[in-house]
Amino acid sequence: MPRALLSVSDKTGLTDFARGLRDAGWTLVSTGGTLAALHGAGIEATAVEELTGFPELLDGRVKTLHPRVHAGLLARDTDAHRAELAGHGIEPFDMVVVNLYPFRETAARAGASAAEITENIDIGGPAMIRAAAKTHERVLTVTDPADYGTVLDAIRQGNTEELRRPFARKAFAHTAAYDSAIVRWLDGGDVTEAPSLHLTLERSASLRYGENPHQQAAAFREEGQGGWLDTMTQHKGSGLSYLNVFDTDAAWRLVHEFTEPACVIVKHANPCGVAVRDSIAEAYRLTFDCDPRSAFGGIVAFNREVDAAMAEQVMANAKADVLVAPGYSGEALALLGARRKAMRVLEAAAPGRSAYELRRIDGGWLVQESDSVGGGRDGWKAVTAREPSAAELADMEVAWTVCAYTGSNAIVLAKDGVAWGIGAGQQSRVDAAEIAADKAAGRAAGGACASDAFYPFRDGLDAAAAAGATAVVQPGGSVRDDEVIGAADEHGIAMVFTGRRHFRH
Repeated sequence: MPRALLSVSDKTGLTDFARGLRDAGWTLVSTGGTLAALHGAGIEATAVEELTGFPELLDGRVKTLHPRVHAGLLARDTDAHRAELAGHGIEPFDMVVVNLYPFRETAARAGASAAEITENIDIGGPAMIRAAAKTHERVLTVTDPADYGTVLDAIRQGNTEELRRPFARKAFAHTAAYDSAIVRWLDGGDVTEAPSLHLTLERSASLRYGENPHQQAAAFREEGQGGWLDTMTQHKGSGLSYLNVFDTDAAWRLVHEFTEPACVIVKHANPCGVAVRDSIAEAYRLTFDCDPRSAFGGIVAFNREVDAAMAEQVMANAKADVLVAPGYSGEALALLGARRKAMRVLEAAAPGRSAYELRRIDGGWLVQESDSVGGGRDGWKAVTAREPSAAELADMEVAWTVCAYTGSNAIVLAKDGVAWGIGAGQQSRVDAAEIAADKAAGRAAGGACASDAFYPFRDGLDAAAAAGATAVVQPGGSVRDDEVIGAADEHGIAMVFTGRRHFRH
């Protein structure tokens, strides 16, 4: 009779699966809590202790680490190995069903002690998984309860061979991710100081193509993690491309920097319009008006539900490639589904924040702590003779937030909660200021100007004054800060230093 070893932490679907194995004529061997669950359901199974002749030792740390277990897993299907097993009275296993102690979940739980987390580092489980997966020529390794139905179907059809290699791959990926999580916990979260970085990524979505149609692409997530892309609902539209996801992520993160109703339009990873208003409809109208030409084919993001009136307004304007919001009314979805079949309509949860970022370079990766933009005016300091008014401070916050999400060099002109002029990705800060002023076309006069880095010369400040800004927010820190402050005083501009730069490359 074929024999299976079952030892699982996650007991989802366990008893139904075990009963299916028994009905198919399998003998079951099990451990601890798994054995208790099987016996509690009236399913016959042999305790590992009966097999090994040893009780569980060291508070359960040693249960399956025994030759009668591992020889039964590691024996190849050869005359020599069969004879050696027979000589020692050891029977082979044909299947291992194991999932591991919940280390990641324990480590992520608030208040979990180091001792508790350490006890959830599984030893016997990974050893059995790896032994069985190594012997996949004859042993089936099952690590995912979602696969139980597939396994039972294969057994009933008398063919588990086609599952052994892919399940072995899945098993090694599972233990690799598990070890990676342990390494990251031992590092204490500061990956920039770690001697090595261990990440295991799992494919989460196929993408239509990469940056260009001739490039293949896919989305991956960290094993055991997830983000808005993994849980979002696509209500309509063509498949998502690499740039659809990349740009949508940029828009989705920026719009969630605002607590008030807000809209963001992103084109080629940079915002081309942002507005914060009392209503989402007014926010969208003003956002689109910032730069209607650039809005064509862009990503439109809302931080409030889209209703029918809002959907009608979107469909009346230039085509958007992606529309993303936290929700839609039924009437809105009906309107959005009636035309522009290719336009992607996404419903997504708020984005999270990663602890670090990676960027590919030749032969390796650059790793940095993620930039944190929020925090309001903490650390801001007025440095000019005139301090900003309450209205100017509010515009500074909008301009500063948008600037931090704009490619460097970046200048943003905002007035009354609207980023009217956005100059992005210029080698010269003055060029960025001129682009922002051109796009604002006077609509930001009397508002705020934000610069993502300090002004190295007064010419940038003069450009802000020429654009009609009456308040400037910038990091400060230039050797010519006094010269720039003097220029601001000449223009009657109120200027604030934040003490923090927000380059984005």
